[in-house]
Amino acid sequence: MKVAIMQPYFVPYIGYFQLINAVDKFVIYDDIEYTKKGWINRNRILRNGEPVFISLPLKKDSDYLNVCQRTLSHNWDKDKRKLLNQIKGNYSKAKSFDIVYPLIENIINFENDNLFEFLHHSLKVICNYLNINTEFVISSSLKIDPKLKSQDKVIEICNKLHASQYINPVGGLALYTQEEFSLHHIKLSFLQSTEFTYEQFSNEYCPWLSILDVMMFNEIKDVKTLINSQFKFI
Repeated sequence: MKVAIMQPYFVPYIGYFQLINAVDKFVIYDDIEYTKKGWINRNRILRNGEPVFISLPLKKDSDYLNVCQRTLSHNWDKDKRKLLNQIKGNYSKAKSFDIVYPLIENIINFENDNLFEFLHHSLKVICNYLNINTEFVISSSLKIDPKLKSQDKVIEICNKLHASQYINPVGGLALYTQEEFSLHHIKLSFLQSTEFTYEQFSNEYCPWLSILDVMMFNEIKDVKTLINSQFKFI
């Protein structure tokens, strides 16, 4: 049983979906503290050849609430029209726009203003489009001891799911040790996306944007090829 664990992100980059595709169960944190200026409610798309941020505006609230306790802004009906127009304005001439834009409308028009539910839905919609059938597991359903942190928490989640292998993005190399996972009979691996390019209008290639950019400029078969091949394990 291969397992990965991540925070929910808003239309994340392709490496996130490579990780989902590489495992049998993908644990998505809902009971983790929301962090500002991360990727939970924002990402980057292309505008005039340059990366720009798009974001989900949130209601003002305590900085110490979990992701599942945050909600979209009071003006979300207005904000989502602005967001859809921003995406449409930048990608209307992209090769796969007519196929991908209705998918984005499905994501943005989701009728639930809870941040976690919104992000969970968006990830499932994109995975369905990409024919990724990995099972999602919501972290709070596992009833993990809230006092556990970092590596200990990850190992406990793996044990709950009877994981034989835990796969983490390569950014976690300094956070986890092979020895500790081995004590629990779990193989520890790290996934690193490898560099690739595709045509983005006539601009110089801008890498590591949201998966929306990849889908807009590529046919689905090519996106799936990138997800299945453009990475390595460390």
